[in-house]
Amino acid sequence: MKRKHFFAAIDEKRVTSAIAAAEKRTSGRIRVFVSHHRYSDVMPAARRHFRHLGMDKTHHRNAVLIFVAPESQTFALLGDVAIHEKVGDEFWRVLRDQMVPEFKAGRYTEGIVHAIGRAGELLAAHFPAAAAHHSNEPPNAVGKI
Repeated sequence: MKRKHFFAAIDEKRVTSAIAAAEKRTSGRIRVFVSHHRYSDVMPAARRHFRHLGMDKTHHRNAVLIFVAPESQTFALLGDVAIHEKVGDEFWRVLRDQMVPEFKAGRYTEGIVHAIGRAGELLAAHFPAAAAHHSNEPPNAVGKI
């Protein structure tokens, strides 16, 4: 799927609202990024963009990236070291498996919003909102290249 078609198929306002709601409960940060590139392996690209977006520089190292590559018909979920230490690979695998049917059915907004909600729950459990956000942390927006 072309990136422009993907953007036409998602409700960006619902996505950004879901991010804002999730982040009210946690010191963690969540970002959605959509790439126009094709990838044979999306994870290295997600890691590069995670660093490029400065998500590895949050105060508590608890940022989560939902990286979507519609032209490759794939996506990746990536948590920074502090959150990954709490949940390991299994959480990300389960969350990915929950998103796949939504994406296959063309319900991209639902899949992304579900992932944001689950990541927000996890972040709130391990990193409650008592710790304030720091100015170097990324904004609530769907990033794209």
